Amino acid sequence: MENKSLNALIRESVVQNWDSMALSDMGGINYQYKDAALLIAKLHIIFEAAGVRPGDKVAICGKNSSNWAVIFLSCLTAGVVAVPILHEFKADMVHHLVNHSGSKLLFVDAAIWENLDEKVMPDLVGAIYISELGMPLSRSEALTDARNNLNEYFGRKYPYSFDKKDVVYYDDKPDELAVISYTSGSTGMSKGVMLPYVSFWSNVRFCLDNLGFLKPGQGVVNMLPLAHLYGLTTDMLHPFCKGCHLHFLTRLPSPKVILKAFADVRPTLIITVPLILEKIIRNNVFPMLEKPVMKLLLKVPFLDDRLLAKIKEKLMEAFGGNLCEIIVGGAPLNPDVEKFLYRIGFPVTVGYGMTECGPLISYAPSTESKPRSVGKVVDRMEVRIDSPDPATVPGNILVKGENVMKGYYKNDKATREVFPDDSGWMNTGDMGVIDADGHIFISGRSKTMILGPSGQNIYPEEIEQKLNILPYVNESLIIDEGGHLVALIHPDFEAANSQHLSEEAIEKVMDDNLVALNAMLPAYSKVKRYKIMDVEFEKTPKRSIKRFLYQP
Repeated sequence: MENKSLNALIRESVVQNWDSMALSDMGGINYQYKDAALLIAKLHIIFEAAGVRPGDKVAICGKNSSNWAVIFLSCLTAGVVAVPILHEFKADMVHHLVNHSGSKLLFVDAAIWENLDEKVMPDLVGAIYISELGMPLSRSEALTDARNNLNEYFGRKYPYSFDKKDVVYYDDKPDELAVISYTSGSTGMSKGVMLPYVSFWSNVRFCLDNLGFLKPGQGVVNMLPLAHLYGLTTDMLHPFCKGCHLHFLTRLPSPKVILKAFADVRPTLIITVPLILEKIIRNNVFPMLEKPVMKLLLKVPFLDDRLLAKIKEKLMEAFGGNLCEIIVGGAPLNPDVEKFLYRIGFPVTVGYGMTECGPLISYAPSTESKPRSVGKVVDRMEVRIDSPDPATVPGNILVKGENVMKGYYKNDKATREVFPDDSGWMNTGDMGVIDADGHIFISGRSKTMILGPSGQNIYPEEIEQKLNILPYVNESLIIDEGGHLVALIHPDFEAANSQHLSEEAIEKVMDDNLVALNAMLPAYSKVKRYKIMDVEFEKTPKRSIKRFLYQP
Protein backbone atom coordinates (compact mmCIF):
# COMPACT_ATOMS: atom_id res chain seq x y z
CA MET A 1 0.00 0.00 0.00
CA GLU A 2 1.32 3.43 -0.98
CA ASN A 3 2.66 5.59 1.85
CA LYS A 4 0.61 8.79 1.70
CA SER A 5 2.78 10.79 4.10
CA LEU A 6 3.59 14.35 3.07
CA ASN A 7 6.26 14.63 5.77
CA ALA A 8 7.95 11.50 4.38
CA LEU A 9 8.27 13.31 1.01
CA ILE A 10 9.70 16.42 2.71
CA ARG A 11 12.16 14.39 4.81
CA GLU A 12 13.30 12.33 1.81
CA SER A 13 14.04 15.49 -0.20
CA VAL A 14 15.95 17.13 2.68
CA VAL A 15 18.13 14.02 3.20
CA GLN A 16 18.72 13.31 -0.51
CA ASN A 17 19.56 16.93 -1.37
CA TRP A 18 21.44 17.72 1.86
CA ASP A 19 24.29 19.73 0.29
CA SER A 20 22.24 21.26 -2.59
CA MET A 21 20.85 24.78 -2.68
CA ALA A 22 17.25 24.89 -1.47
CA LEU A 23 15.99 28.45 -0.91
CA SER A 24 17.19 31.92 -1.89
CA ASP A 25 15.81 35.42 -1.50
CA MET A 26 16.85 37.19 -4.69
CA GLY A 27 19.55 39.58 -3.52
CA GLY A 28 19.40 38.11 0.01
CA ILE A 29 19.91 34.96 2.08
CA ASN A 30 20.64 31.47 0.68
CA TYR A 31 19.88 28.14 2.36
CA GLN A 32 21.09 24.68 1.43
CA TYR A 33 18.71 21.83 2.26
CA LYS A 34 20.78 21.10 5.40
CA ASP A 35 20.43 24.78 6.49
CA ALA A 36 16.66 24.56 6.07
CA ALA A 37 16.64 21.34 8.12
CA LEU A 38 18.64 22.98 10.91
CA LEU A 39 16.30 26.00 11.05
CA ILE A 40 13.27 23.67 11.06
CA ALA A 41 14.80 21.86 14.08
CA LYS A 42 15.29 25.21 15.89
CA LEU A 43 11.70 26.24 15.17
CA HIS A 44 10.48 22.91 16.59
CA ILE A 45 12.29 23.86 19.84
CA ILE A 46 10.47 27.23 19.84
CA PHE A 47 7.09 25.48 19.26
CA GLU A 48 7.77 23.16 22.19
CA ALA A 49 8.73 26.04 24.52
CA ALA A 50 5.57 27.96 23.52
CA GLY A 51 3.42 24.94 24.37
CA VAL A 52 2.49 24.47 20.71
CA ARG A 53 1.56 20.81 20.22
CA PRO A 54 0.39 18.78 17.19
CA GLY A 55 -3.02 20.09 16.13
CA ASP A 56 -2.39 23.59 17.55
CA LYS A 57 -2.47 26.56 15.16
CA VAL A 58 0.39 28.83 14.08
CA ALA A 59 -0.30 31.86 11.84
CA ILE A 60 2.17 33.19 9.22
CA CYS A 61 1.65 36.69 7.79
CA GLY A 62 4.35 38.20 5.61
CA LYS A 63 5.74 38.65 2.12
CA ASN A 64 7.33 35.71 0.28
CA SER A 65 10.75 34.74 1.58
CA SER A 66 12.94 31.73 2.29
CA ASN A 67 12.14 32.09 6.00
CA TRP A 68 8.40 32.09 5.27
CA ALA A 69 8.84 28.77 3.46
CA VAL A 70 10.93 27.27 6.29
CA ILE A 71 8.39 28.36 8.95
CA PHE A 72 5.59 26.71 6.94
CA LEU A 73 7.64 23.50 6.54
CA SER A 74 8.35 23.60 10.30
CA CYS A 75 4.62 23.60 11.00
CA LEU A 76 3.92 20.63 8.70
CA THR A 77 6.85 18.61 10.06
CA ALA A 78 5.79 19.20 13.68
CA GLY A 79 2.13 18.27 13.11
CA VAL A 80 1.19 21.91 13.79
CA VAL A 81 -1.64 23.45 11.76
CA ALA A 82 -0.29 26.32 9.64
CA VAL A 83 -2.55 29.34 9.08
CA PRO A 84 -1.16 31.40 6.16
CA ILE A 85 -2.54 34.97 6.18
CA LEU A 86 -2.19 37.20 3.13
CA HIS A 87 0.13 40.09 3.87
CA GLU A 88 -2.18 42.45 1.94
CA PHE A 89 -4.94 42.00 4.50
CA LYS A 90 -5.72 45.05 6.66
CA ALA A 91 -4.85 44.97 10.39
CA ASP A 92 -8.42 44.29 11.57
CA MET A 93 -8.66 41.30 9.22
CA VAL A 94 -5.32 39.91 10.50
CA HIS A 95 -6.58 40.31 14.10
CA HIS A 96 -9.82 38.52 13.18
CA LEU A 97 -8.09 35.59 11.44
CA VAL A 98 -5.52 35.09 14.23
CA ASN A 99 -8.39 35.01 16.75
CA HIS A 100 -10.80 32.99 14.61
CA SER A 101 -8.18 30.30 13.95
CA GLY A 102 -7.11 30.22 17.61
CA SER A 103 -3.45 30.59 16.64
CA LYS A 104 -0.96 30.35 19.53
CA LEU A 105 1.96 31.90 17.64
CA LEU A 106 2.10 34.55 14.91
CA PHE A 107 5.09 34.74 12.58
CA VAL A 108 4.92 38.19 11.02
CA ASP A 109 6.83 40.80 9.01
CA ALA A 110 8.06 43.69 11.20
CA ALA A 111 6.27 46.22 8.95
CA ILE A 112 2.95 44.38 9.42
CA TRP A 113 3.41 43.98 13.20
CA GLU A 114 3.77 47.78 13.56
CA ASN A 115 0.10 48.15 12.55
CA LEU A 116 -1.23 45.32 14.74
CA ASP A 117 -2.54 45.57 18.29
CA GLU A 118 -1.47 42.70 20.55
CA LYS A 119 -4.22 43.56 23.07
CA VAL A 120 -6.93 42.42 20.63
CA MET A 121 -5.18 39.04 20.12
CA PRO A 122 -5.34 37.77 23.73
CA ASP A 123 -4.79 34.07 22.92
CA LEU A 124 -1.38 34.59 21.30
CA VAL A 125 1.50 33.12 23.32
CA GLY A 126 3.96 35.09 21.20
CA ALA A 127 4.73 36.93 17.97
CA ILE A 128 7.99 36.31 16.09
CA TYR A 129 9.46 38.21 13.14
CA ILE A 130 9.74 36.08 10.00
CA SER A 131 13.09 37.68 9.22
CA GLU A 132 15.81 37.03 11.89
CA LEU A 133 13.20 35.49 14.27
CA GLY A 134 13.19 38.50 16.63
CA MET A 135 10.35 38.40 19.17
CA PRO A 136 8.24 41.56 19.67
CA LEU A 137 5.72 39.74 21.90
CA SER A 138 6.04 36.90 24.42
CA ARG A 139 3.50 35.98 27.08
CA SER A 140 5.50 32.94 28.20
CA GLU A 141 8.70 32.80 30.24
CA ALA A 142 9.57 29.44 28.70
CA LEU A 143 9.22 30.89 25.18
CA THR A 144 11.30 33.96 26.06
CA ASP A 145 14.04 31.79 27.54
CA ALA A 146 14.06 29.40 24.57
CA ARG A 147 14.25 32.22 22.04
CA ASN A 148 16.97 34.14 23.94
CA ASN A 149 19.06 30.97 24.38
CA LEU A 150 18.07 29.08 21.23
CA ASN A 151 21.58 27.94 20.30
CA GLU A 152 22.11 26.62 23.82
CA TYR A 153 18.80 24.69 23.68
CA PHE A 154 19.77 23.36 20.25
CA GLY A 155 23.21 22.28 21.53
CA ARG A 156 21.59 20.38 24.40
CA LYS A 157 19.21 18.58 22.03
CA TYR A 158 21.91 17.76 19.46
CA PRO A 159 25.13 17.68 21.54
CA TYR A 160 27.51 16.23 18.95
CA SER A 161 26.30 17.33 15.54
CA PHE A 162 23.15 17.82 13.50
CA ASP A 163 23.09 15.56 10.46
CA LYS A 164 20.76 13.48 8.31
CA LYS A 165 19.92 10.96 11.06
CA ASP A 166 18.50 13.85 13.14
CA VAL A 167 15.91 14.72 10.50
CA VAL A 168 12.92 13.09 12.22
CA TYR A 169 9.49 14.52 11.44
CA TYR A 170 5.94 14.15 12.72
CA ASP A 171 4.21 11.00 11.44
CA ASP A 172 1.28 12.62 9.65
CA LYS A 173 -1.95 10.72 9.07
CA PRO A 174 -3.79 11.39 5.76
CA ASP A 175 -6.96 12.75 7.37
CA GLU A 176 -5.22 15.01 9.92
CA LEU A 177 -5.63 18.75 9.53
CA ALA A 178 -2.49 20.37 8.04
CA VAL A 179 -3.51 23.90 7.01
CA ILE A 180 -6.36 26.37 7.46
CA SER A 181 -6.25 28.61 4.40
CA TYR A 182 -8.44 31.71 4.51
CA THR A 183 -9.71 32.45 1.02
CA SER A 184 -9.71 35.95 -0.38
CA GLY A 185 -12.41 35.28 -2.89
CA SER A 186 -13.79 37.37 -5.71
CA THR A 187 -17.39 36.84 -4.49
CA GLY A 188 -17.34 37.48 -0.76
CA MET A 189 -15.77 37.26 2.70
CA SER A 190 -12.93 34.96 3.81
CA LYS A 191 -13.68 31.39 4.86
CA GLY A 192 -11.17 29.08 6.56
CA VAL A 193 -10.58 26.12 4.25
CA MET A 194 -9.51 23.04 6.28
CA LEU A 195 -7.02 21.03 4.23
CA PRO A 196 -5.76 17.65 5.47
CA TYR A 197 -2.24 16.33 4.95
CA VAL A 198 -3.47 13.96 2.21
CA SER A 199 -4.63 16.92 0.09
CA PHE A 200 -1.10 18.33 0.00
CA TRP A 201 0.42 14.86 -0.46
CA SER A 202 -1.92 14.14 -3.40
CA ASN A 203 -1.24 17.54 -5.04
CA VAL A 204 2.54 17.21 -4.64
CA ARG A 205 2.50 13.55 -5.74
CA PHE A 206 0.63 14.53 -8.93
CA CYS A 207 3.22 17.22 -9.74
CA LEU A 208 6.14 14.85 -9.03
CA ASP A 209 4.57 12.18 -11.26
CA ASN A 210 3.49 14.43 -14.14
CA LEU A 211 6.03 17.27 -14.39
CA GLY A 212 9.04 15.02 -14.97
CA PHE A 213 10.92 17.69 -16.96
CA LEU A 214 11.61 19.52 -13.67
CA LYS A 215 14.79 17.99 -12.24
CA PRO A 216 16.46 18.17 -8.80
CA GLY A 217 18.89 21.07 -8.58
CA GLN A 218 17.06 23.18 -11.19
CA GLY A 219 15.95 26.71 -10.38
CA VAL A 220 12.38 27.88 -9.86
CA VAL A 221 11.25 31.54 -9.73
CA ASN A 222 8.59 31.93 -7.01
CA MET A 223 6.43 34.96 -7.79
CA LEU A 224 2.98 33.89 -6.56
CA PRO A 225 1.97 34.62 -2.94
CA LEU A 226 2.85 31.72 -0.62
CA ALA A 227 -0.28 32.47 1.42
CA HIS A 228 -2.26 31.39 -1.66
CA LEU A 229 -2.54 27.65 -2.35
CA TYR A 230 -1.51 27.85 -6.02
CA GLY A 231 1.86 29.41 -5.11
CA LEU A 232 2.21 27.40 -1.89
CA THR A 233 1.64 23.89 -3.25
CA THR A 234 2.61 23.82 -6.92
CA ASP A 235 5.32 26.48 -6.85
CA MET A 236 6.94 25.93 -3.43
CA LEU A 237 6.08 22.60 -1.77
CA HIS A 238 6.31 20.54 -4.98
CA PRO A 239 9.72 21.89 -6.16
CA PHE A 240 11.07 21.59 -2.58
CA CYS A 241 10.06 17.92 -2.52
CA LYS A 242 11.72 17.52 -5.95
CA GLY A 243 15.04 18.91 -4.66
CA CYS A 244 14.95 22.15 -6.69
CA HIS A 245 16.45 25.55 -5.86
CA LEU A 246 13.65 28.03 -5.08
CA HIS A 247 14.22 31.76 -5.72
CA PHE A 248 11.80 34.18 -4.02
CA LEU A 249 11.23 37.61 -5.53
CA THR A 250 11.55 40.06 -2.66
CA ARG A 251 10.36 43.03 -4.74
CA LEU A 252 7.00 43.71 -6.39
CA PRO A 253 6.79 41.25 -9.32
CA SER A 254 6.75 43.79 -12.18
CA PRO A 255 7.51 42.42 -15.69
CA LYS A 256 11.00 43.98 -15.52
CA VAL A 257 11.85 42.29 -12.17
CA ILE A 258 10.38 38.96 -13.36
CA LEU A 259 12.25 38.93 -16.69
CA LYS A 260 15.53 39.65 -14.87
CA ALA A 261 14.81 36.72 -12.53
CA PHE A 262 14.08 34.44 -15.52
CA ALA A 263 17.39 35.45 -17.12
CA ASP A 264 19.29 34.73 -13.87
CA VAL A 265 17.56 31.47 -12.90
CA ARG A 266 16.76 30.03 -16.37
CA PRO A 267 13.76 27.99 -15.14
CA THR A 268 12.36 24.92 -16.92
CA LEU A 269 8.95 25.33 -15.24
CA ILE A 270 7.11 28.60 -14.66
CA ILE A 271 3.92 28.74 -12.58
CA THR A 272 2.03 31.99 -13.08
CA VAL A 273 -1.29 33.79 -13.36
CA PRO A 274 -2.59 35.20 -16.69
CA LEU A 275 -1.96 38.85 -15.79
CA ILE A 276 1.82 38.43 -15.52
CA LEU A 277 2.11 36.42 -18.77
CA GLU A 278 -0.25 38.75 -20.65
CA LYS A 279 1.70 41.86 -19.59
CA ILE A 280 4.96 40.35 -20.86
CA ILE A 281 3.39 39.35 -24.21
CA ARG A 282 1.52 42.64 -24.64
CA ASN A 283 4.57 44.77 -23.78
CA ASN A 284 7.27 42.72 -25.52
CA VAL A 285 5.61 41.04 -28.51
CA PHE A 286 2.30 42.56 -29.64
CA PRO A 287 3.71 46.05 -30.42
CA MET A 288 6.22 44.40 -32.77
CA LEU A 289 3.47 42.39 -34.51
CA GLU A 290 1.39 45.55 -35.08
CA LYS A 291 4.03 47.09 -37.35
CA PRO A 292 2.78 47.25 -40.97
CA VAL A 293 5.81 45.35 -42.33
CA MET A 294 5.29 42.53 -39.82
CA LYS A 295 1.57 42.32 -40.61
CA LEU A 296 2.47 41.98 -44.29
CA LEU A 297 5.21 39.38 -43.75
CA LEU A 298 2.92 37.26 -41.58
CA LYS A 299 0.57 36.89 -44.58
CA VAL A 300 3.29 35.48 -46.85
CA PRO A 301 3.27 31.64 -46.94
CA PHE A 302 6.42 29.89 -45.66
CA LEU A 303 7.84 33.22 -44.56
CA ASP A 304 5.22 33.49 -41.80
CA ASP A 305 6.33 30.12 -40.35
CA ARG A 306 9.96 31.24 -40.24
CA LEU A 307 8.95 34.55 -38.72
CA LEU A 308 6.77 32.88 -36.06
CA ALA A 309 9.62 30.49 -35.23
CA LYS A 310 11.90 33.51 -34.74
CA ILE A 311 9.31 35.20 -32.48
CA LYS A 312 8.97 31.98 -30.44
CA GLU A 313 12.77 31.81 -30.09
CA LYS A 314 12.89 35.43 -28.85
CA LEU A 315 10.07 34.76 -26.38
CA MET A 316 11.76 31.58 -25.09
CA GLU A 317 14.90 33.69 -24.49
CA ALA A 318 12.84 36.25 -22.53
CA PHE A 319 11.71 33.43 -20.21
CA GLY A 320 15.31 32.37 -19.58
CA GLY A 321 15.96 30.17 -22.62
CA ASN A 322 15.51 26.87 -20.77
CA LEU A 323 11.72 26.66 -20.57
CA CYS A 324 9.81 23.37 -20.88
CA GLU A 325 6.37 24.59 -19.75
CA ILE A 326 4.42 27.54 -18.39
CA ILE A 327 1.38 26.57 -16.33
CA VAL A 328 -1.23 29.31 -16.03
CA GLY A 329 -3.88 29.17 -13.31
CA GLY A 330 -6.20 31.37 -11.31
CA ALA A 331 -8.14 32.74 -14.29
CA PRO A 332 -8.49 32.16 -18.05
CA LEU A 333 -5.90 33.51 -20.48
CA ASN A 334 -6.86 36.43 -22.70
CA PRO A 335 -8.14 34.77 -25.95
CA ASP A 336 -5.85 36.89 -28.18
CA VAL A 337 -2.78 35.99 -26.13
CA GLU A 338 -3.75 32.31 -26.00
CA LYS A 339 -4.42 32.18 -29.76
CA PHE A 340 -1.04 33.77 -30.47
CA LEU A 341 0.82 31.38 -28.12
CA TYR A 342 -0.85 28.36 -29.75
CA ARG A 343 0.02 29.72 -33.19
CA ILE A 344 3.74 29.91 -32.41
CA GLY A 345 3.72 26.53 -30.62
CA PHE A 346 4.69 28.03 -27.27
CA PRO A 347 4.76 25.51 -24.35
CA VAL A 348 1.89 26.97 -22.33
CA THR A 349 -1.03 25.22 -20.65
CA VAL A 350 -3.93 26.40 -18.47
CA GLY A 351 -4.86 24.44 -15.34
CA TYR A 352 -7.81 24.71 -12.97
CA GLY A 353 -7.99 24.56 -9.22
CA MET A 354 -9.35 26.16 -6.08
CA THR A 355 -8.24 26.64 -2.49
CA GLU A 356 -10.74 23.96 -1.41
CA CYS A 357 -8.78 21.38 -3.45
CA GLY A 358 -5.35 22.39 -2.29
CA PRO A 359 -5.57 23.52 -5.25
CA LEU A 360 -5.48 21.09 -8.21
CA ILE A 361 -8.58 19.91 -10.07
CA SER A 362 -7.40 19.65 -13.68
CA TYR A 363 -4.29 19.95 -15.86
CA ALA A 364 -3.00 18.78 -19.25
CA PRO A 365 0.60 19.02 -20.49
CA SER A 366 1.15 21.77 -23.08
CA THR A 367 1.55 19.07 -25.76
CA GLU A 368 -2.01 17.87 -25.10
CA SER A 369 -3.80 21.08 -24.10
CA LYS A 370 -6.74 22.48 -26.08
CA PRO A 371 -7.57 26.19 -26.57
CA ARG A 372 -9.95 27.51 -23.86
CA SER A 373 -9.73 24.22 -21.96
CA VAL A 374 -8.35 23.85 -18.42
CA GLY A 375 -7.13 20.29 -18.96
CA LYS A 376 -8.27 16.91 -17.63
CA VAL A 377 -9.06 15.87 -14.06
CA VAL A 378 -5.91 15.11 -12.02
CA ASP A 379 -5.05 11.81 -10.32
CA ARG A 380 -7.11 10.73 -7.29
CA MET A 381 -9.88 13.20 -8.23
CA GLU A 382 -13.25 12.88 -9.97
CA VAL A 383 -15.23 15.58 -11.78
CA ARG A 384 -18.93 15.53 -12.62
CA ILE A 385 -20.96 18.14 -14.50
CA ASP A 386 -24.46 18.55 -13.04
CA SER A 387 -26.19 18.95 -16.40
CA PRO A 388 -28.59 16.97 -18.66
CA ASP A 389 -25.86 17.01 -21.34
CA PRO A 390 -22.42 17.60 -19.76
CA ALA A 391 -20.73 17.90 -23.17
CA THR A 392 -22.82 20.83 -24.44
CA VAL A 393 -24.98 22.29 -21.64
CA PRO A 394 -22.98 24.04 -18.86
CA GLY A 395 -23.71 22.76 -15.37
CA ASN A 396 -22.22 23.05 -11.90
CA ILE A 397 -18.77 21.46 -11.70
CA LEU A 398 -18.74 18.94 -8.85
CA VAL A 399 -15.52 17.40 -7.51
CA LYS A 400 -14.63 14.50 -5.24
CA GLY A 401 -11.34 12.93 -4.16
CA GLU A 402 -8.22 13.13 -2.02
CA ASN A 403 -7.44 16.78 -2.83
CA VAL A 404 -10.78 17.99 -1.41
CA MET A 405 -10.98 19.92 1.88
CA LYS A 406 -12.55 18.70 5.13
CA GLY A 407 -14.87 21.74 5.24
CA TYR A 408 -14.81 25.37 6.40
CA TYR A 409 -13.41 26.04 9.87
CA LYS A 410 -16.15 26.86 12.41
CA ASN A 411 -18.61 27.41 9.55
CA ASP A 412 -21.03 24.47 9.18
CA LYS A 413 -23.48 26.53 7.13
CA ALA A 414 -20.89 27.33 4.42
CA THR A 415 -19.69 23.70 4.50
CA ARG A 416 -23.24 22.40 3.94
CA GLU A 417 -23.69 24.77 1.01
CA VAL A 418 -20.83 23.14 -0.93
CA PHE A 419 -21.41 19.58 0.41
CA PRO A 420 -25.24 19.40 0.20
CA ASP A 421 -25.32 15.65 1.02
CA ASP A 422 -23.09 12.83 2.32
CA SER A 423 -21.95 11.65 -1.12
CA GLY A 424 -18.62 13.48 -0.87
CA TRP A 425 -19.25 15.56 -4.01
CA MET A 426 -18.33 19.22 -3.54
CA ASN A 427 -19.93 21.99 -5.58
CA THR A 428 -17.10 24.21 -6.87
CA GLY A 429 -19.42 27.12 -7.68
CA ASP A 430 -18.06 27.05 -11.25
CA MET A 431 -20.06 26.17 -14.35
CA GLY A 432 -18.66 24.24 -17.28
CA VAL A 433 -18.77 21.37 -19.76
CA ILE A 434 -16.53 18.34 -20.35
CA ASP A 435 -15.81 16.97 -23.85
CA ALA A 436 -15.50 13.36 -25.02
CA ASP A 437 -11.74 13.42 -24.37
CA GLY A 438 -12.25 14.53 -20.76
CA HIS A 439 -11.13 18.13 -21.31
CA ILE A 440 -12.94 20.60 -19.03
CA PHE A 441 -14.15 24.00 -20.31
CA ILE A 442 -15.30 26.60 -17.77
CA SER A 443 -18.20 28.93 -18.60
CA GLY A 444 -18.13 31.08 -15.46
CA ARG A 445 -19.01 31.19 -11.77
CA SER A 446 -22.52 30.12 -10.80
CA LYS A 447 -22.47 32.94 -8.22
CA THR A 448 -21.77 35.55 -10.90
CA MET A 449 -24.25 34.12 -13.43
CA ILE A 450 -26.91 36.63 -14.45
CA LEU A 451 -30.39 35.52 -15.45
CA GLY A 452 -31.42 36.92 -18.85
CA PRO A 453 -34.85 38.43 -19.64
CA SER A 454 -36.31 35.06 -20.62
CA GLY A 455 -34.40 32.95 -18.12
CA GLN A 456 -31.22 32.59 -20.19
CA ASN A 457 -27.95 32.00 -18.32
CA ILE A 458 -25.54 34.88 -18.93
CA TYR A 459 -21.92 34.40 -17.84
CA PRO A 460 -20.38 37.88 -17.40
CA GLU A 461 -16.85 36.42 -17.72
CA GLU A 462 -17.56 35.39 -21.33
CA ILE A 463 -18.66 38.94 -22.23
CA GLU A 464 -15.65 40.41 -20.39
CA GLN A 465 -13.26 38.24 -22.41
CA LYS A 466 -14.67 39.67 -25.64
CA LEU A 467 -14.59 43.23 -24.30
CA ASN A 468 -11.04 42.99 -22.94
CA ILE A 469 -9.54 42.39 -26.41
CA LEU A 470 -11.08 45.57 -27.87
CA PRO A 471 -8.96 48.74 -28.32
CA TYR A 472 -7.74 50.52 -25.16
CA VAL A 473 -9.61 48.24 -22.75
CA ASN A 474 -7.36 47.27 -19.85
CA GLU A 475 -9.95 45.31 -17.85
CA SER A 476 -13.71 45.21 -17.44
CA LEU A 477 -16.58 43.95 -15.33
CA ILE A 478 -20.13 43.21 -16.44
CA ILE A 479 -22.83 43.89 -13.85
CA ASP A 480 -26.62 43.69 -13.78
CA GLU A 481 -28.18 47.08 -13.05
CA GLY A 482 -31.95 46.94 -12.81
CA GLY A 483 -32.29 44.21 -15.43
CA HIS A 484 -29.80 45.80 -17.86
CA LEU A 485 -26.20 44.74 -18.44
CA VAL A 486 -23.67 47.50 -17.78
CA ALA A 487 -19.93 47.33 -18.54
CA LEU A 488 -17.53 48.87 -16.03
CA ILE A 489 -14.38 49.58 -18.05
CA HIS A 490 -10.91 50.54 -16.82
CA PRO A 491 -9.21 51.84 -20.00
CA ASP A 492 -5.54 51.30 -20.83
CA PHE A 493 -4.65 54.90 -19.97
CA GLU A 494 -0.93 54.25 -20.53
CA ALA A 495 -1.49 53.22 -24.16
CA ALA A 496 -4.03 56.03 -24.67
CA ASN A 497 -1.61 58.65 -23.32
CA SER A 498 1.19 57.38 -25.57
CA GLN A 499 -1.16 58.06 -28.52
CA HIS A 500 -2.11 61.47 -27.04
CA LEU A 501 -5.79 60.54 -26.80
CA SER A 502 -8.01 63.02 -24.96
CA GLU A 503 -10.80 61.98 -22.57
CA GLU A 504 -13.32 62.63 -25.36
CA ALA A 505 -11.31 60.47 -27.77
CA ILE A 506 -11.18 57.60 -25.24
CA GLU A 507 -14.97 57.84 -24.79
CA LYS A 508 -15.41 57.73 -28.58
CA VAL A 509 -13.30 54.54 -28.71
CA MET A 510 -15.43 53.03 -25.93
CA ASP A 511 -18.62 53.97 -27.80
CA ASP A 512 -17.29 52.09 -30.82
CA ASN A 513 -16.22 49.20 -28.60
CA LEU A 514 -19.75 48.88 -27.21
CA VAL A 515 -21.13 48.62 -30.76
CA ALA A 516 -18.45 46.04 -31.70
CA LEU A 517 -19.09 44.04 -28.52
CA ASN A 518 -22.85 43.89 -29.00
CA ALA A 519 -22.36 42.74 -32.59
CA MET A 520 -20.67 39.62 -31.13
CA LEU A 521 -23.41 38.89 -28.58
CA PRO A 522 -26.88 37.32 -28.76
CA ALA A 523 -29.78 39.71 -28.20
CA TYR A 524 -30.42 38.63 -24.59
CA SER A 525 -26.85 39.40 -23.44
CA LYS A 526 -26.25 42.73 -25.18
CA VAL A 527 -24.68 45.44 -23.00
CA LYS A 528 -26.83 48.57 -22.63
CA ARG A 529 -24.14 51.07 -21.58
CA TYR A 530 -20.71 51.45 -20.02
CA LYS A 531 -19.07 53.41 -17.22
CA ILE A 532 -15.40 54.37 -17.28
CA MET A 533 -13.47 53.50 -14.11
CA ASP A 534 -10.52 55.82 -13.47
CA VAL A 535 -8.64 53.38 -11.24
CA GLU A 536 -7.93 49.65 -11.51
CA PHE A 537 -10.44 47.26 -9.96
CA GLU A 538 -9.56 45.92 -6.51
CA LYS A 539 -8.04 42.43 -6.81
CA THR A 540 -7.51 39.28 -4.81
CA PRO A 541 -3.88 38.09 -4.49
CA LYS A 542 -4.35 35.80 -7.50
CA ARG A 543 -5.34 38.95 -9.44
CA SER A 544 -9.05 38.18 -9.81
CA ILE A 545 -11.32 41.21 -9.54
CA LYS A 546 -13.23 41.39 -6.23
CA ARG A 547 -16.57 41.34 -8.04
CA PHE A 548 -18.71 41.67 -4.90
CA LEU A 549 -17.37 45.19 -4.32
CA TYR A 550 -18.90 46.43 -7.59
CA GLN A 551 -22.36 44.86 -7.47
CA PRO A 552 -25.16 47.46 -7.37
